Amino acid sequence: MIGCLCLHGFSGTPKEIEAITSHLEKKQWLVYSPTLPGHGTKEGLRGVTYKHWIYAATVAVEELIKRCEKVYVIGFSMGGMIASYIASKYPVEKLVLISSAAFYINPKQLVQDVAGWVLEGLRGELDDDKLYQFYMQKVKETPIVATKEFSLMVRKLRAHLKNVKVPTLIIQGESDGLVPKKSAEFIYEQIQSEEKRVYYFPKAKHYIWFGEDKEPLLERIDEFLTDDNKGNTQKSS
Repeated sequence: MIGCLCLHGFSGTPKEIEAITSHLEKKQWLVYSPTLPGHGTKEGLRGVTYKHWIYAATVAVEELIKRCEKVYVIGFSMGGMIASYIASKYPVEKLVLISSAAFYINPKQLVQDVAGWVLEGLRGELDDDKLYQFYMQKVKETPIVATKEFSLMVRKLRAHLKNVKVPTLIIQGESDGLVPKKSAEFIYEQIQSEEKRVYYFPKAKHYIWFGEDKEPLLERIDEFLTDDNKGNTQKSS
């Protein structure tokens, strides 16, 4: 059996990556997407540290390794940094990093996004903008103390990227207002995998599956997870 650990982003929940997890479940894989400690409520995030998030992910991958012949790990945003740490410590088969936050906040794109939301708000369209709704929910549910833990964790886990040697797929939206393109570039250069690929979606924002790139994204993931080629390094848009 193939097991797949999928890790959500900072101040998010498994629901934000449901488009990916539900797709993988159709393959009859054992897909586990835990809610990281404290996530889901603002008050919950006040009582945890980044070490709780990492510990929860390690417990999850250890269980999958016991139960499955192969284990893949997929991480989104903050979950990508935790996933890379897991891949540096545990015998997983493949690693997929989506909008992974080795660096974060792309000010130029974020300004463009906010400007767009202002125009939509004037036209009364924001209630239908899923990206806007996700961003606003994060702002409302994220205490300052949790943001500090997130920043500390990213700084700590960057050092472990050089220990990642499993086949790795890195996916990044070039119009991401939260994670800049240089984050994907940094990860690609740091990891030591013989097989590593990075794909950029020029028009995609942080949640790549909110929009026209959803199906191409899922196809990229499928292609990578089912491909047995080794020693392949590749950059593409």
